[in-house]
Amino acid sequence: MADAARLFRVTPQDVGRRLDHYLVRCQPEQSRSSLDRLIRSGAVLVNGGAVKPGCKLRAGDSVAVTLPVPDAPTAEGKIEPQPVDFHIIHEDEHLAVISKPPGLVVHPAAGHADGTLVNGLLHRYSELEILDGERPGLVHRLDKDTSGIMLAARTEAMHRLLSAAFKERQIRKTYHALLVRSPAADAGRIDAPIGRHPVNRQKMAVRQRDGRPAVTNWRILERFRNGCCFAEIAIETGRTHQIRVHLSSIGAPVLGDSLYGGKSQTVQAERQLLHASELAFMHPADGHACRFTASLWPDMQAVLDLLREQFRLA
Repeated sequence: MADAARLFRVTPQDVGRRLDHYLVRCQPEQSRSSLDRLIRSGAVLVNGGAVKPGCKLRAGDSVAVTLPVPDAPTAEGKIEPQPVDFHIIHEDEHLAVISKPPGLVVHPAAGHADGTLVNGLLHRYSELEILDGERPGLVHRLDKDTSGIMLAARTEAMHRLLSAAFKERQIRKTYHALLVRSPAADAGRIDAPIGRHPVNRQKMAVRQRDGRPAVTNWRILERFRNGCCFAEIAIETGRTHQIRVHLSSIGAPVLGDSLYGGKSQTVQAERQLLHASELAFMHPADGHACRFTASLWPDMQAVLDLLREQFRLA
């Protein structure tokens, strides 16, 4: 079942515009992909007839758009809302800022069909169920065992705006990590492309010839007698495993990161001790400056406290 058609009349300023581009302007709450599907399915009519997405519009054309009702039956494979534990740092009608616990998978995938952050977001924010895509609300991700701050959109329009802001590097992300070994310098910048590891397909690696550009900035905050250190990290790009790969490539893997060489002989860690600490951005809805922080997860704070107690430098 579908709702009544929404009718638009093409004005002179939109003459010659493609139908799909026109609809993006008229229906900002819908994604480009969902509008394209509507056109191709015949749910969008120009002067009463079905057309292609690239149809050029003329002055006075009538464009009728029929949208499915939000509670229409969904296809098999729908992501089910489920209660999932995560901390809300901030929420408004447009977006939510959360702190993800370590061990929580961000979205359903092979081996993790449910119990993910997306399931939890759908449970808390029922409006996300009508959003387009397989990861409703998400505009970025964290690895399963990385803890910390994440941003979620609550509307399709906000999802597009936040996704664009991430792509254009308008959202500043700051991380903290405990590293197995301290670099010699106090700070540095790693500019090294990242791609899939040529042998171990579970890993990423620095790939100078065929990797995607990746830049990581790091600064040492504390050093310890056993060689470990506490570091602040800022990323300019968002590649898979970027921080873990880059720090491992300079001989300073994240403590507890078994995939990239983060085992220590002097201190134990049950997971990679990497934490997303801060997000700073301009709120797309009203342009005000936002800065949100998430405290270190207790397990990481406990290891940092242990290092300060047993291995503090004089």
